[in-house]
Amino acid sequence: MAVQEARQGAESAAHGGGCTCGDCPHGAREGHRRAVAEFLLKRDEFAAGQGLPAAVSHSASASRQWVSEELTQSAEVVAERGRAEGEAWLARLWLRTLYALWSAVVVLLLVQALTAIGAGWTSARTAGLLAALVTAGALTAASWFHRARGGALAPVIGEDNRMSTSRTVAAAWVLFVAYAVLVLAGRLAAASDPAERDALISGLDLARGAGVVTVLAVVCGIAVLVRRVVGLRILAQRLQKVRAHRPRAADLLTDDSGRGTFADIQYVVIGAVALVFAAVRLARRPDQLPDLPWGLAVLVLISAATYLAGKYAEGGRPVILSVVRAREAGDLDGPIRTGDDIEIRGTGFVPPGADTADRLSRMVVRIGPVNVHVPLIPVTGGFNNPTDTMLKVPVPADVEPGLVEVQVVTAGGVATNRCEVEITD
Repeated sequence: MAVQEARQGAESAAHGGGCTCGDCPHGAREGHRRAVAEFLLKRDEFAAGQGLPAAVSHSASASRQWVSEELTQSAEVVAERGRAEGEAWLARLWLRTLYALWSAVVVLLLVQALTAIGAGWTSARTAGLLAALVTAGALTAASWFHRARGGALAPVIGEDNRMSTSRTVAAAWVLFVAYAVLVLAGRLAAASDPAERDALISGLDLARGAGVVTVLAVVCGIAVLVRRVVGLRILAQRLQKVRAHRPRAADLLTDDSGRGTFADIQYVVIGAVALVFAAVRLARRPDQLPDLPWGLAVLVLISAATYLAGKYAEGGRPVILSVVRAREAGDLDGPIRTGDDIEIRGTGFVPPGADTADRLSRMVVRIGPVNVHVPLIPVTGGFNNPTDTMLKVPVPADVEPGLVEVQVVTAGGVATNRCEVEITD
């Protein structure tokens, strides 16, 4: 499929894959898909030794440099198309959130109508429906003002353009508590009996809703604290962050590289279970705030503490462990000389989410006063240079013989420790 897409001619010169209207077949999504297909085809051809010009094919270093430059330029096109596709996707997201929001209101109406059969329609059902309409209307207005940033989901999208787990959990609890208070307010407005009004007001007492209030305070505090922790760790170069092309729902359960993380998964699952329990309690007792049992509330607090501890523990600064001379098959052992390739061994060279070619091509190795861009060495299905634990770069002729310092600057902008290497004539 990738080969077929890459070999298709340039259709519709008016668009060429750069249109961001999102409705035509040559929109931003199609342009990104074609750019990815072309890049994958080119990478695999180079990995198989095809497509090299005769002028550089005689030199391994020259051919490697030429291939790296070609792949870097192609990767920049893919990144540009990806950013355009992400912006177009965000511009359409606000309408999708509205459809989902008002569909939930319709589902609530149907559920209330079905459960009212036999039991009859009550003021609590009316208050619940009106509260849902008010909440949906407020979210609709907010979505309009933030339609370029994802609509109602804009507050839960982090600075790295990913869905924030802590903000999403906190936002869910905030919306639920606001809905519960609106239900009580609707019932209070419709109540005519003074005793009923006093009972509804007493339903807001802290003694009855202490569990929900505690959970709300903790999850909101966790959302603020996690943002502060991540920011400080980035400034201290103990955490590497790269920006995503667009947010995804999977971000709630995974790390920046797309792998599932225990801390995030358990926080979302336990928070969702507690939220469902609180919603059932509100449906059964609509005259008071949901009395979340302390056992369940403490379970949510433990889950939040685990999530926060996971945020403190994740990441780490990239480290150079050693630098050695790269030896090809048949080469003689010897010291590192100008023009030789060196292997830099360590850990954390590729930040999570930075395994795409456009990000890998930004890696730089400082050898003394010279900045050397890490060449991309393709293999079928990926790259074997650079990797998270090893980089291979040539020692340029501008490096003076003697003791020099080697340092790696990752795609996240974080510099490693310095390692001294002896360069001989």
